Amino acid sequence: MLTNFLSVTVQLPVYNEKYVIERLLDAVSKLNYPKDRFEIQLLDDSTDETSEIIRIKSLTLQQQGLNINVIHRKDRTGYKAGALAHGLKSAKGEFIAIFDADFIPESDFLLKTLPHFTNNNVGVVQTRWGHINRNYSLLTRLQAFGLDAHFSIEQTARKAAGSFINFNGTCGVWRKRCIEDAGGWSADTLTEDLDLSYRAQLKGWEFRYREDIETPGELPVIMSAIKSQQYRWNKGAAETARKNFGSVWRGDFYFKNKIHAFFHLFNSSVFVFILIASLLSIPMLWIKATHPEIGWLFHAGTIFLLGFFSITFFYWIATKQFHKDSPTTTFLSLYPRFLIVSMGLSFHNGLAVLEGLVGRKSPFIRTPKFNVTDSKESWSGNTYIKPRFTLGVLMEGLLALYFIAGIAAGIWLQEGGLIFFHLMLALGFGSVFYFSMKSSLHA
Repeated sequence: MLTNFLSVTVQLPVYNEKYVIERLLDAVSKLNYPKDRFEIQLLDDSTDETSEIIRIKSLTLQQQGLNINVIHRKDRTGYKAGALAHGLKSAKGEFIAIFDADFIPESDFLLKTLPHFTNNNVGVVQTRWGHINRNYSLLTRLQAFGLDAHFSIEQTARKAAGSFINFNGTCGVWRKRCIEDAGGWSADTLTEDLDLSYRAQLKGWEFRYREDIETPGELPVIMSAIKSQQYRWNKGAAETARKNFGSVWRGDFYFKNKIHAFFHLFNSSVFVFILIASLLSIPMLWIKATHPEIGWLFHAGTIFLLGFFSITFFYWIATKQFHKDSPTTTFLSLYPRFLIVSMGLSFHNGLAVLEGLVGRKSPFIRTPKFNVTDSKESWSGNTYIKPRFTLGVLMEGLLALYFIAGIAAGIWLQEGGLIFFHLMLALGFGSVFYFSMKSSLHA
């Protein structure tokens, strides 16, 4: 527990968040910490009425004795990374706590995280994300299912193994000197958080992960918002791998840590391999049927089922931790659908990864927030949602038909080995197409 209260700057990067900004400010204003030892930097890049909401709300909180500085930039140079870097120049705190607009920190957040910094080598403390709208819909339940495994298994295991770990962009605290020593925030990738995390650890800074501290946040409730978030995460991870892995490989680290870093940085590439394997699987049916002499090669491919079993075990362990009352029922309900939708996103995410690996640049697209937590609440009318029917959505619909044809081909050729695989792909691309069309039509 803290006895010497360290100086803290709470940074809130905001861009057009009229639905959730008051909720965020209410939560931050309730942080249990001496008012003379922390300041709030509201980094407002908004171009809509969010700025006026911020102005009125901040005046009210200032009258209550809170030190709130509203910093409004004239342009969005560098997007979120640019806003954080701009605010850091005038930040008075020795430590920087960061919260995105859709998160709601608990009042004791600073009291629980800051004691770790008594170790001068610690540069970052990251906490686990919670989900205030986990049960809003099937889409939010599936996202929570995947994120819970990331925070509970991946982050915990990386820390326990002494491997590279990452700041998740929000719900964490940085030592200001660590940010500066690592070269500061950079906008040359879409995942400025992952990029700075690696640069800081390359400099020798330690990261701490607190699974027991949950910071609730809001999950995207429609497919178009999920896609924008997934695109940024997957492309940004590939960009960060392209930028930093060479330094990791040449660095003075254990070989096992380099291997862990490779799989960490390049893990989004799995969508590229899923897409390639899926597209080629139907032609392979014809090759096998016309060249029975190489049938052994296809049977040897069953070794890749080992990867499927390891993933299954991974999500089963996470499910047991978060659903102690009914782990089996929850797992059997969510895991197959999670796999199916993930496979359906392979086209969208795979293209994002390829763009990141080849260095094609694109702007930072924020994930729209909704402030809906109950299934009876509607997101319809959200002014940030612009209905669009894109070529990508059309391709997802066509791919669903392609894999239905694959099922028919397997039956006709009497090759049943891939029918279940093609069924999952047809359902996956069909589901993503359906939810994409649904969000466009109801916007």
